[in-house]
Amino acid sequence: MSAAPAEATRAFRRLRRHDLPELLRQIHDPPRALFLRGLAPAEVLAKPAVAVVGARACSPYGAQVARMLGRELAAAGLVVVSGLARGVDGEAHRGALEATGLTVAVLGCGIDRDYPAAHAELARRICERGLVVSEYEPGVEPAPWRFPARNRIIAGLAAVTVIVEARERSGALITADFALEGGREVFAVPGEITGSLANGTNRLLRQGATPLTSTEDVLELFGLAASQRPRTPAVGPTAAAVLEHLADGAASADELARATGLEPGPVAATLMELELAGLTVEADGRYRGVVRLDH
Repeated sequence: MSAAPAEATRAFRRLRRHDLPELLRQIHDPPRALFLRGLAPAEVLAKPAVAVVGARACSPYGAQVARMLGRELAAAGLVVVSGLARGVDGEAHRGALEATGLTVAVLGCGIDRDYPAAHAELARRICERGLVVSEYEPGVEPAPWRFPARNRIIAGLAAVTVIVEARERSGALITADFALEGGREVFAVPGEITGSLANGTNRLLRQGATPLTSTEDVLELFGLAASQRPRTPAVGPTAAAVLEHLADGAASADELARATGLEPGPVAATLMELELAGLTVEADGRYRGVVRLDH
């Protein structure tokens, strides 16, 4: 899709409460209005949707799972809803965009803001295909209490909510609570019992949330089949060497340069290329391969 004019992706519309999609009107305390920014029609908000949320400081594994879910759910025709935050949220949006699918980002600030600012480019890309939405009018600044409040909208737009990673007091658990209160299905990705990022998700599982073991677990609820996974894109020899080493586990750019015998510059450029292609994810300076090259 060609880049849309900047002014087109910055313009916003307003939906009054009686025009909100049915699922969102059903929640306790639905928004009085919803502001929309993006080129997709408002009817996108009424399409079958899945919320994918989780930790901002997620692990490489959590980033990989979120991106995979975003990509495969969107490829199957579902709308991916999340909160544009760092970590799991951003990866879910990126995965949906990689599948040229639809994704909706819900803000905890005014509709004219890109928050966090580091995700301004991601917000622009979302607006080219989907929507950025907020119950807050232009000029409203981000505030800590507004983010838990916006989580009810994330849960309210979706028939299913997936929690990828969450610490014990994670905001993602608030989203799960809103979903459960609304009688919606909640999935949690099982995590390592020794890791704090799994404390929240494992607690949800103890309380009766459904374990997520594959995208098909969600798709079955919608009567959908998973789209055929795309073949691994062809890559050059440098990228192939990097992916081969990442198949053994996460590594930093310096470690990859030493392991492959390549110069740091080409390795850094290759890692950027692989990340854009959805073949690697990065967290805290360490890279993990999303797929393994077929031999």
